[in-house]
Amino acid sequence: MEPDGVSRLLAEAGVDARRLRAVLALLSDGGWWTLADLVRETATSRRAVEALLREVGPQRSGERFRLPPERARAYGEPPGDAPADPVAHLLPGHAGMVERMAELVAGGPRGRHVLDHVSATPETVVRRALLLGARFWLPGARLLCVGDHDLTSLAVAMIHPGVEVTVVDVDDRILAYIDDRAGSLGLDVRTRWADLRLGLPPSAREQADLAITDPPYTPEGVGLFVARAVEGLRDPEHGRVLLAYGASERTPMLALKVQRSLFDLNLAFEAIYPDFNRYSGAEAIGSAADLYVLRPTTRTRPAVAARVEGYGTAIYTQGPQSVEARPSAAPDAASLLNSGPSGEEFEVLVGDWPKDVASRLPRARLSTWLAKPYASSPARVAIAVPAGLGAALPRLLLATRARHVRVLAESPAPGLGALSALYAITAEGGVADAVRLPPPAAPEDRLLRALLDNAHGRLANVWREGLIRAHGHLTKKGARAIVDEVAPWAADVTLLELPEHRLRALPEAVARSLRLAAQEHADGDARDGRDHARDDARGGVEPVRPLRDG
Repeated sequence: MEPDGVSRLLAEAGVDARRLRAVLALLSDGGWWTLADLVRETATSRRAVEALLREVGPQRSGERFRLPPERARAYGEPPGDAPADPVAHLLPGHAGMVERMAELVAGGPRGRHVLDHVSATPETVVRRALLLGARFWLPGARLLCVGDHDLTSLAVAMIHPGVEVTVVDVDDRILAYIDDRAGSLGLDVRTRWADLRLGLPPSAREQADLAITDPPYTPEGVGLFVARAVEGLRDPEHGRVLLAYGASERTPMLALKVQRSLFDLNLAFEAIYPDFNRYSGAEAIGSAADLYVLRPTTRTRPAVAARVEGYGTAIYTQGPQSVEARPSAAPDAASLLNSGPSGEEFEVLVGDWPKDVASRLPRARLSTWLAKPYASSPARVAIAVPAGLGAALPRLLLATRARHVRVLAESPAPGLGALSALYAITAEGGVADAVRLPPPAAPEDRLLRALLDNAHGRLANVWREGLIRAHGHLTKKGARAIVDEVAPWAADVTLLELPEHRLRALPEAVARSLRLAAQEHADGDARDGRDHARDDARGGVEPVRPLRDG
């Protein structure tokens, strides 16, 4: 093609033509470049790079492109150096950390498109950790990662071991992987399950000094994740929220909508680092995103409280919970509510049921059901779980004390096997019935059941009291020491925020705690026996010493 087509694209881009000239410079450097590499290296959208390639007519070898020297000279001088990276001078000293993060990222769970997962490059994750240390005083600080598919938590914990890191995420696979890697590396990283549409876990609220998030790139997704990040700050006036967000240079209105969602939360834009985050994918936005440093104001928390429940469940760009997805069909509520093994009526409806169905029944929101125990003790409860919220179902069942729970869900929910000690569950199609099992007889089963029956309580406290009931010789201190030994992850957490792998590990941990309690009892009896034997050898009574004058 003639250079005139290229000139037209450059003229149409105006001052933003620097991106296209950066693409031309790469094509002219003598090397071969894939489309994905051109996008990522220049932070230019895929559509813009494709349009330029059509006009420039490069040489091609498979999926790689380049310009011969005689063609390269036609496009003038390269654009020159890009703006300085704020931590570029620190990165050479952490090359080994980049390699380690590359291994951790490669071994992690594959991304889920319905959760808008796109992996940041290992270098980006390390640079995030370096920026935190360069901008803030981190010794003794607490960091909250609001979603962490990129494994930023591990990079921060390795580079800044004095930071206490908490991760909240809806993907149990990611939480299990972070726990496993953090354990093997000896890192101070704690994991909590949360679907942020239903709330932030109690143990993650008002505890962090800094929060970082790379949310779904919709106004709803960014607004919700940042709002939850603010809820996690213990001192909003001094805390910060770091946000990764990017949009194509072709869609400034989308960026404006997202920024408006941040303005609505009364957040100050302290800094924006352009194209700081780079990704393996996300070519529509140039495989890059800016890094925002947001500072809450005195008006931020009231704005969060007023808006956080209004974001809804459609926050993603893809899948059943995308902002453009059509609402699913309403359930056949009449048949669902009027049938059951006992013929009794349901007493409470949880979730989003049609307004004209069973209008006389009390209703509760999913978020409310998870947040606190229901005021009464209904025997039969019906729960409607929208598409995309299936991971919440095991927690919704744990939060329910009813004898019979009927669930309407559009897809099978993972993790129900962890509830086998609490419910007998049968499922057909999109309907599941969970019937509470009778109280067990075995001691280990009774203690496990006590934990499952009190899912809203602090796990370590409920566990401690259960051990004392099972072994009356234990003190509160002794019982808590046993819990800390067998389940250090149980401190300051409720059962509802435990990742699935922790729920599955609970029965064995409970059994071990009972064995340790019994062993301590036996050791105590043995000590008492030795003391009695010693007393008998001394005649059983200590001799009376004569009193001294004075």
